Amino acid sequence: MRKGRLARLGAVAALLGLLSSFVQAADIKSVRLWRAPDNTRLVFDLSGPAEHTLFTLSNPERIVIDISNARLVADTSELPLENTPLRGLRAAPRDGDGLRVVLDLSEQVNPKSFVLPPNQQYGDRLVVDLYDQTRPSASLPQPAAPSATPLPQTSTRSAAEAGSRDIVVAIDAGHGGEDPGAIGYGGAREKEVVLAIARDLKRLIDAEPGFRGELVRTGDYFIPLRRRTEIARQHNADMFVSIHADAFTRSSANGASVFALSDRGATSETARLLADRENRSDLIGGVGGVSLDNKDQVLASVLLDLSMTATLSASLDAGQQVLSSVGQVNRLHKSRVEQAGFMVLKSPDIPSILVETGFISNPGEARKLVTRSHQQAMARAIYTGLRGYFHRNPPPGTRIAALKASGQLAQGPREHTVRRGDSLSMIANIYQVSLASLRAANDLSTDQIRVGQVLKVPASSMLVQNER
Repeated sequence: MRKGRLARLGAVAALLGLLSSFVQAADIKSVRLWRAPDNTRLVFDLSGPAEHTLFTLSNPERIVIDISNARLVADTSELPLENTPLRGLRAAPRDGDGLRVVLDLSEQVNPKSFVLPPNQQYGDRLVVDLYDQTRPSASLPQPAAPSATPLPQTSTRSAAEAGSRDIVVAIDAGHGGEDPGAIGYGGAREKEVVLAIARDLKRLIDAEPGFRGELVRTGDYFIPLRRRTEIARQHNADMFVSIHADAFTRSSANGASVFALSDRGATSETARLLADRENRSDLIGGVGGVSLDNKDQVLASVLLDLSMTATLSASLDAGQQVLSSVGQVNRLHKSRVEQAGFMVLKSPDIPSILVETGFISNPGEARKLVTRSHQQAMARAIYTGLRGYFHRNPPPGTRIAALKASGQLAQGPREHTVRRGDSLSMIANIYQVSLASLRAANDLSTDQIRVGQVLKVPASSMLVQNER
């Protein structure tokens, strides 16, 4: 009896082992490639989970990836290898059921690999990041942003720049590359919607004298969250704006939101930064070049706390201005700036806000978010809010600060040509004038305007009044 039961147990174990082997088998169904400013990402789409190991070889430079119980069924002949360190990809069976993939390189790279579980769009994936040995100081100029301004040589403002430098806004389009963000109604992808809005916002900011926009992500590639704030700091940004499109399990959820960092998030980040002795000299270098590397723990804590408190206050102020402006073109999810511990908002030296442009999971908002007219209107609304904030609070040493000090921001009559998505209230907000004065200057009895209409914009007295 016992021998029979043992035999049955052995048979079951053998069957389970066979089934386990079958379940774990993984086909590489496709291979995708992205080039980012400082790395190349290679993604292997798998039919199931798989284990792998990675090592490098020199003379010539190669990366070897061994994947257990797998086979390559994808066609890799059309991979876009231009402007990447990859010269080619080849694969062959190994140890019976394994697969060896060899990446032939034109230069040395620092590889990093990891696996990702299935998500809304993709199944199991093996991701291989090839980091350039010489990483650029910030995002490189890409074809999508040919007018990118060279980075300043240092992170501190020199006295010679007083009254001459532009206000710099770092514009972060969320997600990208392997990370599509939320997949909305009709297949709308967050990463594409927010990049379009970010590009529109940069064009508007660049067209405003005394301002300059810098795209954190200029194309369809992924950037780690902390790296995004590093890029902003290397651009000497005065403001960091991260653009997203929300999603929720209920398709009825709707409305735009603006977030700043929560108090709890600020506290935890302060503790992390104080413990990061290797980088503490750069913690608040963006606000006057104050260094913490030669300060004792108590003084460093006080300085960092003061910097974080001031930055959070500015973030909330700017966020409310942007939220009010966004409310002119889209329903708001909440009437006030919300606070959360988003990683990209944790810069101690750069005021930072995150704009949720709407719920891409909502059918009505998704249909709007994928249209160019709504993307442009949303970009104009964010721009209007930022412009209003910086006209009230220009950073020292900027052209806007000098103009405000001399009273020249109270400008004389101007003209505005109405574009698609404009409203009379939005135009009044852009030029810091009242609706009543804008109607009076154009003999308008209603707020209705038409595309192509040229409006006279009266002189603004808001900035002068703010000085009293």
